[in-house]
Amino acid sequence: MQRTRGSGRILRNTTLILLALLWAVPTWLVLVNASVPAGDYSGSPHWWPQGFGLFDNMAQAWDRARLGPAMGNSLLYAVTSSLLAILLAVMAAFAAVVMPVRRRTLWFWLIYSGALLPLQVFLRPLFLSYANLDLYDMQLGLVLVYAAIAVPFAFFIMRNYAMTLPREVIEAARIDGASWWRLFWQIHVPLSKSAMVAAFVFQFVAVWNDMLFGITLSASRNIRPVMAALAELQGVYTSVGPPVVLGGAILVSLPTVVLFFCAQRFFVNSLKLTR
Repeated sequence: MQRTRGSGRILRNTTLILLALLWAVPTWLVLVNASVPAGDYSGSPHWWPQGFGLFDNMAQAWDRARLGPAMGNSLLYAVTSSLLAILLAVMAAFAAVVMPVRRRTLWFWLIYSGALLPLQVFLRPLFLSYANLDLYDMQLGLVLVYAAIAVPFAFFIMRNYAMTLPREVIEAARIDGASWWRLFWQIHVPLSKSAMVAAFVFQFVAVWNDMLFGITLSASRNIRPVMAALAELQGVYTSVGPPVVLGGAILVSLPTVVLFFCAQRFFVNSLKLTR
């Protein structure tokens, strides 16, 4: 028995080390090549540091791609659409799990099926409908589409989490005469805060990193999200060089990294409650 446990521990540790290396090697290459001064870049990737020009490369990317306004736009889209999607998802999860609705499984698959379709299938109908409704190249249009595509996965998280909540609390509140509306806001939402924060982080990262809808549904620099701006910087690839592009990529990834570490304890709490 001890030998089996020992071999299992070795296998687990080896797997974790390999996964860490798979993540660390590309990250190392990005950091090393983003730190190479743009004028000293030879055209081939470096495995070891060759000078330090990371901050200069970031400054060039910031100025040439106008990343400041673009990051402000992405912050607006990511926060607004994620909050809207989570509100709709937690309400749908409450209805599908707590309230006495018929065909719960059907409702689950009907909502969650939106996460199973490739996003590319929505591009043409969205572009045509947005052009007809004057939503093309508007912030409202991007907020709506980001919220719509975020609902299915957020619903998946909230519904699975709602199934782990104690039924006795809901039944006791109903016996005491609490309405569904009061039960939702005063009991269900407070109990689901950890899952809501986890879902918010997932959706924020997904919206922040999206480029597909950003380049399809926007054209103006004051509307486009940050990944569309970064793509434009990469479009002028020969004039700025790969170190500047990589420096810009590191710069725009910092908000998502900070958000994840700030919300890390909510992930741990949600995992403890669902065990």
